[in-house]
Amino acid sequence: MSNVGKRGRDAGNGQFIPVQKAERRKKTATVETFKKDKNGRPAN
Repeated sequence: MSNVGKRGRDAGNGQFIPVQKAERRKKTATVETFKKDKNGRPAN
């Protein structure tokens, strides 16, 4: 299991979106990288 994860976020309203969609919409979305804890949840 990897120690980092990725999640997509819409830049306009802050909602989470799929990473593939965020990579496609570079002007209106961002892909965040975050560290996971031992259970796979975001640590930050």
